[in-house]
Amino acid sequence: MKVKNFDDVIFGRKSIKIFDENFKIPKNEMMEIIEKATKAPSSVNMQPWRFLVVESKEGKDKLQPLIRFNTRQNETSSAMIVVLGDMYNYEYGEKIYNSAVEFGYMPLDIKNNMLPSILEMYKSLDRNQMKDIVNIDSSLAAMQLMLVAKSYGYETNPIGGFEKDKIAETFDLDKERYIPVMIIAIGKGKQVAHESYRLPVGDIIEFK
Repeated sequence: MKVKNFDDVIFGRKSIKIFDENFKIPKNEMMEIIEKATKAPSSVNMQPWRFLVVESKEGKDKLQPLIRFNTRQNETSSAMIVVLGDMYNYEYGEKIYNSAVEFGYMPLDIKNNMLPSILEMYKSLDRNQMKDIVNIDSSLAAMQLMLVAKSYGYETNPIGGFEKDKIAETFDLDKERYIPVMIIAIGKGKQVAHESYRLPVGDIIEFK
């Protein structure tokens, strides 16, 4: 059942580590959730996020050794979504900007003025600089994905503790191109989420 009230989504989202192992999120809903997650912002709209949805028994068996401290999520979730950052995301630049013009989102002259400089700049970045960008942008999409999932009535758990250096090899991905950012366990929750403390906003904000 979809959650309509935004406050219910924000305050209701908790990290759940045990899911209903007999429930599988329908593929069309998974596609909708990820599509809505991609409405997150990204640097110059390069959209560097990529999603590997590990839902089959074979896929989860491959993932299991890489997430030693998060095996309950892997065993019970509908899927483990590996959020990846595409280090060569700028290769989609022409498609993104041409489509923006085609759909009337951007004037052609703006695209022609902007895109060459953007592509030149992105191609000039070293690996660490690009990694910073894709980590930030992909994390924005990951957070949005978790909120969208909650609005669909599903629970999630973001996981950062896994063997990132082995993900690409395990799933036959180009390790130079795709870097793992996080894994999101998603499914129908089977435990009551406990509350967690947040610092008062007065402790973390300053106005000048």
